[in-house]
Amino acid sequence: MAGGVTKLADVIVPEIFTPYVQQITETKSRIISSGVMVNDPSLGALLAGGGLTFNTPSFQDLDDDVENVSTDNDASDSTPNKIQTAQEISVRLSRNNSWSSMNLTGALAGKDPMMAIGDRVGTYWARRLQTAFIATINGLFADNDAVPAGTDTHIQSDMTNDISGGGFVDGVTNFSAEAFLDAAVTMGDSMDDLGLVIVHSIVFNRMQKNNLIDFIPDSEGRATIPTFLGRTVVVDDGMPRSGSIYDTWLFGLGAVRLGTGTPDTPTEVDRKPAAGDGGGQDVLHNRVEWAIHPTGHAYAGTAPSGGPSNAATANNLANADSWSRVYAERKQIKIARLVSREA
Repeated sequence: MAGGVTKLADVIVPEIFTPYVQQITETKSRIISSGVMVNDPSLGALLAGGGLTFNTPSFQDLDDDVENVSTDNDASDSTPNKIQTAQEISVRLSRNNSWSSMNLTGALAGKDPMMAIGDRVGTYWARRLQTAFIATINGLFADNDAVPAGTDTHIQSDMTNDISGGGFVDGVTNFSAEAFLDAAVTMGDSMDDLGLVIVHSIVFNRMQKNNLIDFIPDSEGRATIPTFLGRTVVVDDGMPRSGSIYDTWLFGLGAVRLGTGTPDTPTEVDRKPAAGDGGGQDVLHNRVEWAIHPTGHAYAGTAPSGGPSNAATANNLANADSWSRVYAERKQIKIARLVSREA
C-alpha cells in the first residue's frame, strides 16, 4: 500500500466537481429551490461571452388605440400606429471563494471525499445565490418606492401594500388575508398569476395562528406543502425584516430569470508547501458566474469590475438607482409585496 498524505488535488476532479456543485447550489436553498427563479439558457449563453451587462430588446404589446371605422372614401388613408420596444439589461455577477483543507478535514473522511466536499461548497453557494436574489428584489422595491426618473416607467409604490403603520396594532398592522389580497390586487385582474408566496417564519406563525394555512400532500402523499389561498408558501428567515416590520413577497412564474455561466477556471486546488512552518496547506478555489434578472427591468447602475455586490450602496444590487422598470404595464411585472408589522 502506497504511503503519503491524501491532498485535495488527489480527490477533486474539476470536470466532475464543478457541475456537481452547480447542481447542489440550485437545489439546497428553500427560496431558490422553490422555482421563483426560472433557469434561462439564453442568459447562460450571454455569460459565456464578454461584457458586464447584456442588452435584451423586446417588443411591447400593441397599445389600445381606437380602431378606424371603414369607409368608401378613397381619398382618406388610415394612419398606421407604432409598436413600442423595451430594452432589458442584465448584469454579470462574478463571485468566488476559497477554503483551506483544515476546514475540510472532516469532509475528507467521507466515503466519497469529492462529493462530500462538493456538498459543503454547493450548500454555501446556494445560500449566497439566495442572498444575491434577495438583494436584487430589495433593489427592485427600493426603485419602486422612489419617484420615477428618466426612462423609468413605474408608478411610485405600485407593487406594494404597506400596512406596517407607526406601531403595532393587532388586527391592523399584522398579516391578514385582507392585506394580502390588497397586495395581490396591485396586479389587477392578473392577481392570480402570483402563485408563490415567500414569508418570514414570524409572519408564517401569524398565518397559522389565524388558521390561514392549508397543507397539501407532496409527491409521496405526505401533507407537507403549505398553501395560502391556493398559493404555495415558502418559509425562510432570510426574508427582509427591520425590527418588527416584515416583507412578504408574491411572485408569478417567470418573474425572475437565472443565468448560470462557467468561469474560465471554475475550480482550482492550490498547494502551499511552506504554510504551517512547512507542514503544507491545500486551498480549494471555486468560482461562479450568475445573472439574476427580474423580468421587465434594466440594471441601471455602472457595474464595477466583477459585477455589483449585494450591498445597498451605489451601483450594487440592493440600491434603488441600480434598477429601472422598462415594461410600462404593471401586470407584466409579476412581483408584489406586503409589508406588515408583527408583535
